[in-house]
Amino acid sequence: MIPVIILLLLFLLKALIDIIGFFGEYSQQLYVQRKTTDILNGIDHINEEATIQDISKLSRSEFCGLVSELINHSCDPEYCQRLVANYEVDVEKILGKSRTLIKFGPMLGLMGTLIPMGPALVGLASGDIGSMAYNMQMAFATTVVGMFIAAVGVAILQFRKRYYARQLNDLEFICQTLIKIRK
Repeated sequence: MIPVIILLLLFLLKALIDIIGFFGEYSQQLYVQRKTTDILNGIDHINEEATIQDISKLSRSEFCGLVSELINHSCDPEYCQRLVANYEVDVEKILGKSRTLIKFGPMLGLMGTLIPMGPALVGLASGDIGSMAYNMQMAFATTVVGMFIAAVGVAILQFRKRYYARQLNDLEFICQTLIKIRK
């Protein structure tokens, strides 16, 4: 039971750290997304490259850095496609961290529920209500912690999936626009 509780506490700590980090990420990503959408919706077809350069200056985020890279290598369409594909792989890696919370939280919670059920049933059979109550309390507490970890993972994953899907669409559009300009 101790290894399960230790792992649950580590995943709980990871979930809490993710919540704290998520708020900063959320505000920055919303700002970049809003500005990028405004810039791309009002793109000046006469001076498209200069308009796209405005995106690369929005922040120091990986997305804006990639836009800058696309501008610098827009004469090489294959390299630009490779940059976007590599970014897609990086996005999957980021999303995988939330998926880990979603999968391991309930798994560890269930293990933490089932392990003390045996001693709880033995306590019930022998009339030791105190032992049974303690083991049942441990069982339900681990379940709740496991579900909380999964809930944090689901909430963060949903936001990130939507955000990164939009970013990948924007990158594809920017890449195609820059390649069209260079032809």
